[in-house]
Amino acid sequence: MVLELIMIAGVLAVAVPALVRGALGLRRRSGHYSSDVTADRISLVLLVTGRTLVLLLVAVLSLVVLVSAVGAIVRDLEMPGLVSVFFVLDLLLAALVALTFGRRDQRRVRRRASPAAR
Repeated sequence: MVLELIMIAGVLAVAVPALVRGALGLRRRSGHYSSDVTADRISLVLLVTGRTLVLLLVAVLSLVVLVSAVGAIVRDLEMPGLVSVFFVLDLLLAALVALTFGRRDQRRVRRRASPAAR
């Protein structure tokens, strides 16, 4: 019972916010890219495709863990051991999303205007 509640809390506290932040940062790019338009377009397609697959995998794993944990609590059954593996994999992928393309852009620090410029 305690393990199922921890899994539900972990998915709702880590994986779901990572999904939302990752979906918002799906097309965002940072860094230097080629000036060649075709190469830039191909890199964008590969980047968005990879990110979409990772987000889809996180969504499916989260759904499986939530349904299994809630079902185990409601029916008072023992949860299969593979669900624990899915839970750990879900948390690892959610951390990957949150630390890569799910981050907010850092705002540039505004410099104070020099009084001499006025």
